[in-house]
Amino acid sequence: MHLAGALGARTESETSCWYALYTKHQHEKSAANFLARSGFEVLLPLYRTKHQWKDRSKIVQLPVFPCYLFLRTSLERKLEVLRTPGIFWFVGHGDRACSVPQYEIEAVRRVVQNSTRFEPHPYLKSGDRVRVRSGPLVGIEGFLIRFKNQYRIVLSVELLQKSVAVEVEISAVKRVESSSVPTASLLPGRHHNAADDL
Repeated sequence: MHLAGALGARTESETSCWYALYTKHQHEKSAANFLARSGFEVLLPLYRTKHQWKDRSKIVQLPVFPCYLFLRTSLERKLEVLRTPGIFWFVGHGDRACSVPQYEIEAVRRVVQNSTRFEPHPYLKSGDRVRVRSGPLVGIEGFLIRFKNQYRIVLSVELLQKSVAVEVEISAVKRVESSSVPTASLLPGRHHNAADDL
């Protein structure tokens, strides 16, 4: 089963939106599978990495955003979602669940469905904002960084204050004016300072 895409779909009312769910540690896949079997549309971005043990190494698939997954639903089904094994709560402000903008979901979905190499990245709020102008990721916007001899675009999910970096050709991007997007709190009792990641 390909967890990096939509796992399942069910007709929802026009009030359905994408939400981020906070999960138990290492329960992202099982919770996503359970929700998909219940008819929800789920997005669990995964990336491939080498895991090293003392005696061997293995390529594994891990969540891009550990302890989080995305779900499209109406809040009328909030209680049903929260009864899912492995799910703690909806991410938001206090007791109010906050939706994730559609353009952020689509950007993440396009990255994980593409063969381009990507990986988690510290959350960024400042830097040169660029837009991909050619290739399979055309139209996606993010912050440009340089890592060794490679360029990457950092895409951020504001609500989670989490980011993912995808490799790009420098000739395929152009600079755009940065725009400010309100930042939501991450989780009750957990505070994240983006400056610590820079």
